[in-house]
Amino acid sequence: MQSLLDCAIVLFAGLICAKLIGLLKLPDVTSYLIAGILIGPSVLGLVSSESLSSLEIISDVALSMIAFVTGIELKFSEMKESGPAILSITLWEVLGAFIAVAVPMVLIFKQSVAFAITLGAIATATAPAATLMVIKQYKARGPLVSNLVPVVALDDGFCIMMFGICSTIAASLMSGADLNITNMLLIPLGQIVSALGLGLVVGLVVIRLLNFFKTQGDLTAFVLAAVFVLTYLSGKWGLSSLLVMMTLGSTISNLSNQHMTVLNSVDSINPPLFMMFFVLSGAELNLSVVKDIGWIGVAYIFLRIIGKMAGTYYSAKAAKLTPEVYRYLGFALLPQAGVAIGLSLIAVRIIPAPYGEMIRTIVLAATIIYEILGPVVAKWALVKAGEISPSNLAASKRS
Repeated sequence: MQSLLDCAIVLFAGLICAKLIGLLKLPDVTSYLIAGILIGPSVLGLVSSESLSSLEIISDVALSMIAFVTGIELKFSEMKESGPAILSITLWEVLGAFIAVAVPMVLIFKQSVAFAITLGAIATATAPAATLMVIKQYKARGPLVSNLVPVVALDDGFCIMMFGICSTIAASLMSGADLNITNMLLIPLGQIVSALGLGLVVGLVVIRLLNFFKTQGDLTAFVLAAVFVLTYLSGKWGLSSLLVMMTLGSTISNLSNQHMTVLNSVDSINPPLFMMFFVLSGAELNLSVVKDIGWIGVAYIFLRIIGKMAGTYYSAKAAKLTPEVYRYLGFALLPQAGVAIGLSLIAVRIIPAPYGEMIRTIVLAATIIYEILGPVVAKWALVKAGEISPSNLAASKRS
């Protein structure tokens, strides 16, 4: 029964903070994280550490739904014309963030390779929600927006695959197992292929069964059941649930004309689920660790920005995109939230204390900063690129 009360506290805290902090025009995810910090063991203690452990299933389901929705939004037919450039930009901004974070962590901050590559892999993730909300609010249009949307959709796919490889290597390093071509490459690649295959096969089965469910309620129940089964199988078989669920969503999006119906079927349950996930993530933030990782956390924030900006700038310029794109695209890729937080949770389970906890604390603290500054920076970039018209800017100010 205590879990029911804890769920109520989590939801009420999220709602209240979203209303209060929303007055400052900050993203909801920032409000939820702050709410979690306040009710968590580090501050008020309204939700205990034991309660957080008992509510882990909520985080697991929410992570699967985040990856599923991301996959549905990945429409390959919309990327035919600019596909090579989009793939190149995404690859290099991901590699840029990884190298910019991982290398200094080893050479300058003297952290272990396992810690460095795990944190570097998480650094590659980008949260599109805040940027896309700015685009919608100001009705931004132009080459920058056209390239931005598919890049942020592909980004998390690249990130999840990189994390799968790096986390496997990190686990081998921390366990003392021999590092060879099998541990470093073949096992991670096998897990990635298996995850892609599982998501694809189940996606094809789901598509064939969609027509059997005529009401919204039945379809929602069916989709949830598929998500639960795949999340269970992913854990049982040691596969990345994020990659499996992203593949499931992408399969439905690209091979079925009912993808929007499927997306709409889960829209009603996702907001409270995501709210609980972010509030619980904030509650797990151990503030006592912050003082121990201060400079590493600050370095992570700036190194990730440098890596994203450099990778985007040079790859977009090499692809002969317009100056408005290669100068400002990187600024719109700064927000970091859902996937990064989810991967940090997985890192805690893989990397022994205190390093796993340090990674999670760094990512959560950085998320708050990125989510506060990200929309402001994105708006500035779109204005500088000339993709927010003066009339839309003025209309937004009046409203």
